[in-house]
Amino acid sequence: MAITIGKEHHKQNITVEYLYETNKKRVRLEVLSAAGMENKIQDKNLHRPGLAIAGYTDLFTYNRVQVFGNTEIRYLQSLPLEKRVESFNTLFRFALPCIVITNGNTIDPELLEIAARHTVPVFRSPLETTKAAYFLSDFLDDQFSPQTTIHGSFVDVYGLGLLFVGRSGIGKSEVALDLVERGHRLVSDDIVTVTRKGEGILIGTGTDLVKHFMEIRGLGLIDVQSIFGIRSIRFQKRIEVVVELLEWQPTGDFTRTGLDNDTINILDVEIPHIKLPIFPGKNVTVIAEVIALNYLLKHYGYDAAEEFSRKLEKVIAHKTKGKAKRNIDYFEHDFE
Repeated sequence: MAITIGKEHHKQNITVEYLYETNKKRVRLEVLSAAGMENKIQDKNLHRPGLAIAGYTDLFTYNRVQVFGNTEIRYLQSLPLEKRVESFNTLFRFALPCIVITNGNTIDPELLEIAARHTVPVFRSPLETTKAAYFLSDFLDDQFSPQTTIHGSFVDVYGLGLLFVGRSGIGKSEVALDLVERGHRLVSDDIVTVTRKGEGILIGTGTDLVKHFMEIRGLGLIDVQSIFGIRSIRFQKRIEVVVELLEWQPTGDFTRTGLDNDTINILDVEIPHIKLPIFPGKNVTVIAEVIALNYLLKHYGYDAAEEFSRKLEKVIAHKTKGKAKRNIDYFEHDFE
């Protein structure tokens, strides 16, 4: 197998400071209490601590980012100040990473003082709870999703993510460069970082160091964005088909009809896998474009291999019944 896949790894934690710095513009976070920015977030899920504020803490998932929406704030406001302080102190019996208050709500200075004393940062966002939670959850899901690296070239071809793999020196970068020259978009070359989103989606991107540089043997390093422009690149794309480039072997096991749908498992996700034999003079770039277009046809319900198989079965059935048609029907008066 010529596909080189790195070791799968999961991020164990991130700091509250990293969460804030990365999301302060998107979620419009305002710092109300900054003590404890070095706290660790170890869970990708968010928590609404309504029950914990009311005093029930048996199932309190305190190690998550705590989101205070209208419900939590209105409940606190319904209590006398001394009860609010008592309720807030109940939370801080646990090691919270941070608190995010949504909808532009405010809390008492006394409560902020309790948070600072326990080194728990408090942020405020003007966004509605649903929207703020969506942005934060999406970010945390990215951070804690399983991830690996693959040696290959990744290109967006007609909106389809084609990942080219194969042994070193077989020509993956050259195929990717040819596709870029034909108007397609490079995502990454040489090292592709793969992240599993949800249950069945793989997102590929480049590394911070390599980004959109390519190494072409005999030429050296080139900057694709500088040469071909901003429309020749994209920063991430869903991986939808893996194309493995292999040297042509007369005895090689290569599909002829396309009726067999091979897959490869990456991070427990099955991805269509095409083994493409190459040899001098073969136009791999055009074939790559056809692979993308054929996949799109299948996505919209048309499978050329299955259609041909149905036609073949129909012809065989007619011949069996003695109803075979002539192979050629000439156009009227056209004898050329």
